[in-house]
Amino acid sequence: MIVQLDDVSKTFGTAREPVVALDSISLDVEKGEFLCVVGASGCGKSTMLHLVAGLDQPSAGTVRVDGRPALMFQEAALFPWLTVRDNVALPLRLAGAGKRERRERAEELLDLVHLEGQGGRRPHELSGGMRQRVALARSLACDADILLMDEPFGALDAMTRDLLHDELERVWATTGVTVIFVTHNVREAARLGDRILLLTSHPGRVAEEFAVRNGRPRRIDSPEVSNLAATVTDRLREEVRSHGR
Repeated sequence: MIVQLDDVSKTFGTAREPVVALDSISLDVEKGEFLCVVGASGCGKSTMLHLVAGLDQPSAGTVRVDGRPALMFQEAALFPWLTVRDNVALPLRLAGAGKRERRERAEELLDLVHLEGQGGRRPHELSGGMRQRVALARSLACDADILLMDEPFGALDAMTRDLLHDELERVWATTGVTVIFVTHNVREAARLGDRILLLTSHPGRVAEEFAVRNGRPRRIDSPEVSNLAATVTDRLREEVRSHGR
């Protein structure tokens, strides 16, 4: 297992007014797995990613990560004054790599995400989908073993998102990186994941896991993806209604 959460809880606020974001979550993620995490807003999905990334510590329980994680957000968060190539190479520069090594590795990663010849451009010259590809290449420049993705395609139009699903799946298959992908879009989870983890609302607990048995490649509009998405959505609605009561 590359990621293990053992009875993990996370509480914010004060002792008098605690806010429990995650409650006694246990989870194993295998090396090379593509895990999708879904749930209603405020169920602790992003909090869980932050714990795996090491940006925060659990209030109880243990988080074990056997590899180097990299976190990718909904916004590409590129530096506008740097070229695309230099944005990708920034982790290498911070690690002390030489100029030639940085340039060669950045170009290699841009080729991997199908942005050949775009290294000299600035972020504002790119589409939203292209900026997210640059962000993906930058995450891989960290030599990440685990890619933590927090709704990375949520702000994109449906067509661009569908194209990036193909790109992400190809990069995942090529590199063997482990992916933990948080999304509100159940159909997206059914399209991408090997497994779907559904969290309850307030606080976040593991409600159910769904194994995705459909072969790859998949289409987001295929009957198999639609049927699984409907099953997960029905279970999610039960959780939302239960919380509402």
